[in-house]
Amino acid sequence: VVKGVTGDGELQAMMLDMKRTFDEVVLAHAEPERAKAIMENPFYQSLSAGFAGTQEYMAMEKLGQLRAAEEWDLIVVDTPPSRSALDFLDAPNRLGSFLDGRVIRILTAPAKVGGRSAMRFLNVGMGLLTGTLGKIFGAQLLTDVQTFVSAMDSMFGGFRERADRTYQLLKAPGTAFLVVAAPERDALREAAYFVDRLAADRMPLAGLVLNRVHDTGAPQLTAERALAAAEALEENGSEHASPAAELLAAGLLRLHAERMQIMGRERRTRDRFVSVYPDVPIVEVPALPGDVHDLDGLRAIGDRLNGAV
Repeated sequence: VVKGVTGDGELQAMMLDMKRTFDEVVLAHAEPERAKAIMENPFYQSLSAGFAGTQEYMAMEKLGQLRAAEEWDLIVVDTPPSRSALDFLDAPNRLGSFLDGRVIRILTAPAKVGGRSAMRFLNVGMGLLTGTLGKIFGAQLLTDVQTFVSAMDSMFGGFRERADRTYQLLKAPGTAFLVVAAPERDALREAAYFVDRLAADRMPLAGLVLNRVHDTGAPQLTAERALAAAEALEENGSEHASPAAELLAAGLLRLHAERMQIMGRERRTRDRFVSVYPDVPIVEVPALPGDVHDLDGLRAIGDRLNGAV
């Protein structure tokens, strides 16, 4: 029971387990004996544990699984910063390039081509290829790769089809991308890059959330006036306050001046983004005094996103 929450809704969270997801795919789409051979293959064990690009593709697989289950009203995918998020979008095309690559075609060819003359021809080519690759990668690794490709051959088409279906799901009605960035130059440059990419791929963009925006309870007191007042206190003091109180007040005034300068810089950075992307909706979330790690913190963020605070 959560304080202040009524109704039967649930909020569930998960962290992608890349190897487990890959294992689930193999178990679901391969015969038991073939699945066992694949999962025991050393190359597969390395691939499923951390091969470049595997995590992004498995994220697509998991998203497809969750969507197909139809158990949730809303699925939120939280990606790394913008350019890394593009790896998620590129996963289907990268997989297709890998599966259509020359080395994969050669490694799978002997299992697909019949006839002794064809096999002799392929064996000559394979001998030249494996001799070269074996010197680079090692004979055992190449053998593991060949065994893995042979076992996975019947599953390759399914990988590509599921990735393509999930990619199309990202364009479907009901899907929306939300870009989150701090009001800083580098962060908004990354956000702009992502906005351009979404537009190029015709992905639905809901808007931009400017996160951790600084504000103040005394906006009428400019940085210049605060600094001037701080200097006056430090130089001349006040007949109505003790020296300790004067130092404290001067310090607070300088902190306020610094906050106003940060706010001005953030506002200028935001305005530059708006001038280039005037049609992108923007909502600001003020910086909170601490990290968000519980439901109360999430509710506070939700209130700010909805303009309740």
